[in-house]
Amino acid sequence: MINHEILTGTVERVTYFNPENGYSVIKIQPDGKYPNAAARDGTIAVVGTMPEIGVGETVQFTGNWIEDPRYGKQFRAETVTPIMPSSEDGIIAYLSSGIVKGIGPKTAEKIVGYYGEKTIHILDNEPNRLYDIPGIKRELLRGLINAWAENQAVRQTMIFLQGYGVTSRMAARIYQHYGSATINKVTQDPFALADEVFGIGFIRADEIARSMGVDPDDHNRIRAGLHFALNHMAKEGHTYVPRAELITKTAELLKIENSERIQAVLSRELFTGDLISETAVDDSEAIYLQLYYFSERGAAERLRTLAAMPSPIVTSADEVDWTPFLRQLARSNSVDLTQQQQGAVEAALKHKVSVLTGGPGTGKTTTLRMVIGALEELDFSFSLASPTGRAAKRLNEATGYPASTIHRLLGFSPQEGFTHDEDNPLDIDMLIVDEASMIDLVLFYDLLKALKPETHLMLVGDIDQLPSVGAGNVLRDIIDSQIAHVTRLELIFRQSEDSHIVVNAHRINNGEAPFMNNQSRDFFFFSEEDPVQAAQLVVDIVKHRLPAKFNIDPIDDVQVIAPMYRGPIGVNALNEALQKALNGDKSKAEKQLLGRIYRVGDKVMQTRNNYDKEVFNGDIGRITAINFDDAEMEVVIDARYIYYDWTEVEELMHAYCISTHRSQGSEYPIVVMPLLTQHYMMLQRNLLYTAVTRAKQTVVLVGSRRAVHLAVKNNKVAQRYTGLLPRLRA
Repeated sequence: MINHEILTGTVERVTYFNPENGYSVIKIQPDGKYPNAAARDGTIAVVGTMPEIGVGETVQFTGNWIEDPRYGKQFRAETVTPIMPSSEDGIIAYLSSGIVKGIGPKTAEKIVGYYGEKTIHILDNEPNRLYDIPGIKRELLRGLINAWAENQAVRQTMIFLQGYGVTSRMAARIYQHYGSATINKVTQDPFALADEVFGIGFIRADEIARSMGVDPDDHNRIRAGLHFALNHMAKEGHTYVPRAELITKTAELLKIENSERIQAVLSRELFTGDLISETAVDDSEAIYLQLYYFSERGAAERLRTLAAMPSPIVTSADEVDWTPFLRQLARSNSVDLTQQQQGAVEAALKHKVSVLTGGPGTGKTTTLRMVIGALEELDFSFSLASPTGRAAKRLNEATGYPASTIHRLLGFSPQEGFTHDEDNPLDIDMLIVDEASMIDLVLFYDLLKALKPETHLMLVGDIDQLPSVGAGNVLRDIIDSQIAHVTRLELIFRQSEDSHIVVNAHRINNGEAPFMNNQSRDFFFFSEEDPVQAAQLVVDIVKHRLPAKFNIDPIDDVQVIAPMYRGPIGVNALNEALQKALNGDKSKAEKQLLGRIYRVGDKVMQTRNNYDKEVFNGDIGRITAINFDDAEMEVVIDARYIYYDWTEVEELMHAYCISTHRSQGSEYPIVVMPLLTQHYMMLQRNLLYTAVTRAKQTVVLVGSRRAVHLAVKNNKVAQRYTGLLPRLRA
C-alpha cells in the first residue's frame, strides 16, 4: 500500500488544464518549505487530474513526489481538496478572483472589512447578512450569494465524482443534469447515469458503481445490464431480443456466470412491466423494451386502420377517367409516363397506403411530381417530408414544393415533444415521405399518430439501400405485408453511353460486378491491395487528381465514404489523413477536444439530432471560427451559423470521410470509396449500392477487385428481430 503525503499551498498560476480529462499542471506557493522541489520563485509544480482550480485558491493535495526527467521534481496529486482562505487578505483575493462578475478587489475589501475573518462563515451559513453591508449594490451581493452556493455545490460534486474516476468534463455534465441532487442521485443509483445523462453509457456507469463497492450480483446492476443489452441490440436494428439470447448477452456483458440470477431479475422486470414479453413468430419468447413494444404494436394498429378507412381522395379518384387525365397531366408537365408510372400515380390516389420504390434513374421523382400534380388538379392538400434535413432539401429541389424533416413537420421540441399527434393531427389529405427506407419504427409510430384516419400515406424510397440506422425494418415490412399498394419502377431512364453510375448501380443491385475498365466519364476504379497504400492513394485522388481533372473543391465537392471505422483504411484514419492533407495549416486556430484536433476550415458532421440548434444527424458544415475566450466553436451548416461550446463538440465528427450509413439520404457531387478485403465484415451488396447511389457526377472506387466482387455477391441482409410484419399480417 502506498503512503500518500500531504501538500498544502496557494495556487500561483495554472500552467495547463485539460477540460476533457481534468489533467492539470499548476504552480503553488507551499505553506511549508521544500528546498529540493521548489523553483527559484519558491513555487512547486503539482500535476494530476483535478477539478478546475483558480489562481489564489488554497488547496490541499494528497499524493507523492515524482522525478520528471524534463521538468524535475513534481508532486503528483491523487486527491484535491480546495480549502477556503482564512486570512483577510486571502479572502479578499478569493472573492475578487472572478467568482462573481463585477466584484473586484475594492468591493471584496468592503465585504471583508465589514465581517473580517468571519466572511467565509457568513457566506456559508448566513448569506443574507451580506445585505447589511453599506455601499454595495444589492444585485452584486445577490450575485455573490448565488454564485457562492453554486460554486460550493459544483466543487463538492466535482471532488465527489472525481473520487470515483469521473473526468471533470463528465462530472460537469452530470452536475448540469442533476444539479445539487447529484451526490444523492449517484450514491443511490449510479446506473441511472447510463439512462439519464447523455454521453455516459452503461460501461462507464458500471465502472463508477463498482468503484463505489456495488456487488457484481446487485439487482440494480443486472437490471441495468439487461436494459443496456436491449438498447444495444436496438442500435443494431432489433425491436426485440429472444430471451435466451438476451440472457447470454447480459451474462457476457456483466461477466456473471450465474445465469439464474439474471433470469430472476428479468422475471422481476417482466412482472413489473418495465420489460415486456411476447411470443414471436418462431415461438421464441421475445423481450421488448417498452418503447419498442408500444411503438410496434401501435404502428401496426394505426397503419391497418389507416389502410381500411375511406377518404375523400378515394371517392374523387373513383370518378376520374384516368387515361385521359394522366395523358393531359403528363403533357402539361412536358413528361412521358410509362404504364408503371401511370399506375403508381393512380394507386397513390386510389389506395390509402402506397409505396413507390426503385433504383436510381427509374423515374421516382417524375412519378412523385405527377402525384403532386394530380392532387393539385383535384384540389387536395398534401405535405412533403423526409427523415433528415439533407433529404428534405433534396426533395424540395426535386419537386419545387416545400419539404421538411418529419420532426419539423410534426412540430417537435425537446421540451414539449410533438405538437402534432392523435389529439392534434395534421390537417392534410396526403402525406408523402421520401427516403422512407431511413425511417425507424419509433419515428414511424410518431408519424402515424399525427395522421387523421382519412389521410393518405405515400412512402417513396429505394428498398435496396441500407435499412434504417434505428430499430425496425419499416419500409421492407410494409412492402412484404401487402398492406400497401407497391409500385417498383424498373425501367432506367437516366443514363447515357459514357455514363456508368446508374448502370453500375443497377448491375450491383442485380448481383453483377460493375464496369471497372475506366472507359466512362463518371465511374473509375483504382487498384491497390495494400490498405496503407490504398489510404495514401485515396488522399492523392482527393487532393490532386480529382481537382486537376474536374476543377472541383476537394473538401466541398468530394465525399469519401468508407465501410468501417477502424483500421488504416477506415473512417477514423482517413479523416486524420485527409484533414492533414486538405486542412493541415497549423497557423489556423485549432482546439484539441476528445482526442481530436478541430481546426478552422475543417469539414464536420452533426451526429445526433439537436432540436435546440435545429441541426440534425447527417448535416455537414465547415468550422469557421474558434473562440477561446467563450470556449466555443462556430460552424456554418447550410449557410447558418451554429455555435458549439466545448462540451457540445462531441456531437460533431470530422466529415472528410464518413460511414455508408451516415451518407444515407444525401447526395454528393463526387463519391470516393475504398473497398478492400480487410473490410470483409462489411462487404455487402446493399452497402456498396448505397454508396454508389450517393454520387451525382462521379464515383471513384479504390481497392481490390476481389473486394468489389465479394460485396456484389453477398446479398445477405442481416436479420433484424422485428414483429411489425406479423402484426401487419394479423
